[in-house]
Amino acid sequence: MSDRTRAHVFVSGTVQGVYYRATTREQAGEHGVDGWVRNLEDGRVEAVFEGPEDAVEAMVDWCHEGSPAAHVEDIEVEYDDPEGETGFRVRR
Repeated sequence: MSDRTRAHVFVSGTVQGVYYRATTREQAGEHGVDGWVRNLEDGRVEAVFEGPEDAVEAMVDWCHEGSPAAHVEDIEVEYDDPEGETGFRVRR
């Protein structure tokens, strides 16, 4: 049984144009988490984190604050089995 998990996160608030994606990528690198992050047309940020359960949880916790200029209002998180993400990238 793997200790890896996957979190699919939707973040709402003032989270676009405030370096949220770039800072998320930096944090993912520090935590050794794979996945991706992107802006959605409705103003939210969507992210997927895969990795050790504690590292993924640290990223989910971080999303509640986000980048220094962000103002996070709400977070939705769904957990699932890892799909084999490798590396962490910002999607367009």
